[in-house]
Amino acid sequence: MLRQTFQTLLNSYTNNQRLIYEWWDEIEKAYQNPKRHYHTLQHLEHVLNQLLLVKDNINDWDTILFTLFYHDIVYKATKSDNEEQSAVYAGERMKKLGISGNIILKCTSQILATKSHLLQSDSDTNYFTDADLSVLGQDWSLYELYFHRVRKEYAIYTDFLYNPGRKKVLNHFVALDRIFKTDYFFDKLEEKAKGNLKRELEFLEEK
Repeated sequence: MLRQTFQTLLNSYTNNQRLIYEWWDEIEKAYQNPKRHYHTLQHLEHVLNQLLLVKDNINDWDTILFTLFYHDIVYKATKSDNEEQSAVYAGERMKKLGISGNIILKCTSQILATKSHLLQSDSDTNYFTDADLSVLGQDWSLYELYFHRVRKEYAIYTDFLYNPGRKKVLNHFVALDRIFKTDYFFDKLEEKAKGNLKRELEFLEEK
């Protein structure tokens, strides 16, 4: 579904089928990097499925799709500028398609918003960042798989270094009045997400 969605998206902007195939191969190669365990094509598919549930509420579906495919195109666990680099990458690709600067800015802003996942004035951005975080509110078995995969991506760090940072992230989300900015995701996932985060904190405290 991901590949077909990407091809359909780009077919609206170019007739160059070779370019479309090459750009899909770039995405596939990036997200299938063996050092990735969570930020993979499976993550993209999950986010896409979540967004499809609220598609009628999205104002600019094409921009959301560009954001989806490129928001983690650059990802290195040891770097702190992945979102910025991914935004640049997306902007370069969209510019080559002749997409207007204001649409490119909207996409890159959405990608940058995934760095903090804070409430934005743009509702599309809030739907995207909520979908990006929706794994937090899944059943425990899926959530547990998620945080173990995240840990694998940070395998370069010992528990002594990793655990305090992870606890800080978890406590940040637990302390928020609401993790999910949109009513749809809040009503559906907020309670379970808070429970999962607290349960992972207990898991880390026992280690």
